Amino acid sequence: MDSTGVTEHPTSHERPQAGVGPADPRGALLRTPDPLSAPPAAALPSQTRPGDAPAAPAPSAQHGPSGSQGGTPTPLPANGGSEHSQPAADEPDAHRPRPAPEGIPAQQGTDQDRPAALPGGKDRRTGQTLPHGPMPMRRDGDRLRFVGAATRRIARGIDLDEIVMGLCRATVPTFSDAILVYLRDPLPVGDERPTGPLVLRLRRTDRIPQERDLEDGILPVPVPENSGFAALSNELCEVRPGGALAEVLRGVRPVFADAPAARAALPELLGDDLAVPTGQRAILAPLRGRRRVIGAALFLRRPERMAFEADDLLVAAQLATHSALGIDKAVLYGREAYIADELQRTMLPETLPNPTGVRLASRYLPAAETARVGGDWYDAIPLPGSRVALVVGDVMGHSMTSAAIMGQLRTTAQTLAGLDLPPQEVLHHLDEQAQRLGTDRMATCLYAVYDPVSHRITIANAGHPPPVLLHLGGRAEVLRVPAGAPIGVGGVDFEAVELDAPAGATLLLYTDGLVESRLRDVWTGIEQLREKLAATAQLTGADHPPPLEALCDEVLDMLGPGDRDDDIALLAARFDGIAPSDVAYWFLEPEDAAPSRARRLARRALARWGMEELTDSVELLVSEVVTNAVRYASRPVTLRLLRTDVLRCEVGDDVPQLPRLRQARHTDEGGRGLYLVNRLARRWGATRLSTGKVVWFELNRG
Repeated sequence: MDSTGVTEHPTSHERPQAGVGPADPRGALLRTPDPLSAPPAAALPSQTRPGDAPAAPAPSAQHGPSGSQGGTPTPLPANGGSEHSQPAADEPDAHRPRPAPEGIPAQQGTDQDRPAALPGGKDRRTGQTLPHGPMPMRRDGDRLRFVGAATRRIARGIDLDEIVMGLCRATVPTFSDAILVYLRDPLPVGDERPTGPLVLRLRRTDRIPQERDLEDGILPVPVPENSGFAALSNELCEVRPGGALAEVLRGVRPVFADAPAARAALPELLGDDLAVPTGQRAILAPLRGRRRVIGAALFLRRPERMAFEADDLLVAAQLATHSALGIDKAVLYGREAYIADELQRTMLPETLPNPTGVRLASRYLPAAETARVGGDWYDAIPLPGSRVALVVGDVMGHSMTSAAIMGQLRTTAQTLAGLDLPPQEVLHHLDEQAQRLGTDRMATCLYAVYDPVSHRITIANAGHPPPVLLHLGGRAEVLRVPAGAPIGVGGVDFEAVELDAPAGATLLLYTDGLVESRLRDVWTGIEQLREKLAATAQLTGADHPPPLEALCDEVLDMLGPGDRDDDIALLAARFDGIAPSDVAYWFLEPEDAAPSRARRLARRALARWGMEELTDSVELLVSEVVTNAVRYASRPVTLRLLRTDVLRCEVGDDVPQLPRLRQARHTDEGGRGLYLVNRLARRWGATRLSTGKVVWFELNRG
């Protein structure tokens, strides 16, 4: 539902409830007047509907010491049933009788004496019949209690919508019959200086519904057709500099609608064709935050209800002040949460790559939705030779500092992976980087490299929980990987192990938030994870591995209510591998005949695979790349063709310098080989290795 739409209150918020005290959070803040101490009905005309019998005339009005009219007070009986009646003289803690407030209709003691135009329910405490409709507040105590309860309700909100809704629900129907809340569009954040004209947008409206439930004998409240409450819906208003509305907003203080400044400002706010109830039945209250006016609130009362009084301006000022400060804080909080969320999102991979021979899936869960920052990360980095590096790490802490350190370590890991360093060397350089960032910058990390051609995986660990390998038959195995010391300790050595990665197996990398909590230790959690993976694999059978996305969801379902103490990063890799029949590999001596031999070998491999339509393109590109390699190489050159969803060609040599694409001049005899590769290949690139480099290109199959 649109936040600017009119929201009708349920019955519990529309009328005073029986037996509800002044500070009740439901908004029924008016005490039931005592039938003996309240002024008679002549003080306020009774509300009747057409067809109702006229009410019997009431006794003369009786006013307390603060009343505006004189009169002889009538002694109150000592045994009255109301909380405001005079207590007995022999009671040791008897209180002084409270004077009856002015303007409250007198209530009869029995249902038979009640006028027919004011039917109602019974008070739970006194048994007296409740009046019909919202009642005016007393001058002192009730206003203070109302402001206290309303501000507490507004303060409970943590975001913008909750605060605005708290203002509306706290004031309707107790203080006003309708409210319109306008806010700046856009809202300035903190010390941000707004640019452009001041524009107010209707954020929310609330009003008493025109029809009420008939339960407990409550009849519908007659609403005049010309009240105009439902028509006050001018959604957008541009405040003219120097205009009447700008002057009212600059003055900050609430004003009645019949004030000279408000009479000119309200048509500008609501529109010229919309009317506001006459007299003191509307209050325009500017909403001023810490530094500037951020909106306005308009409180309205129906013609049949008592008009606002001078003290109600103070109430409106309190409500506007608390609401504006709360909105200011909510906007600041929203901006900080947005920055933290964007920081975390940009430091995690937006999408996972689609490397050859492996399928990937991931999950990330913050420790709390209100603080989406942490030090957990995962990554998948394509490497030369169709390999892929799988990384998962955890920086200690859940602050913005932890997230910043995580981003630096992740960037360092990507750079080191581009150099094709062994896993243990990558962890060694990450350890040095963490020490440069600070003495207390510690993290755990697991770095693995999967080769789909050899069906092997090399893993190095730096204090991280061990990975779990789910085999095709349904057996889950916790891999035996040396734990190592965390990154940032310094002066330690890391060890790598090479293990089999059979086709159809699934490797699960995770952070300790998945397996460790206040309710269980890390090894108990790892065993539960292993059992969960094995049970999930049994559902799909021994010959079919479970889908990756569903597997990740099942793993996260093992978390209990008290298990979310830390961030969770999860990376799942399904090993498909590349079959030996789809790989062709040769060594070429660095001699002049190498390009022609490379063309011949490539042509035979394409014929064996039934891909003769790519022969001309492959021969041309292979010849150009091999020619560049043998020109500077001193050791044998490698040539490898891989048949997957694309045809991939890789040429490796022992020269570390990477080739660069350049535009050859008309007088140059060479320099056009990479230009042809760039124009004909689907993709191409060059990667530096510890032993040299690899230049590769890909072509679409058919």
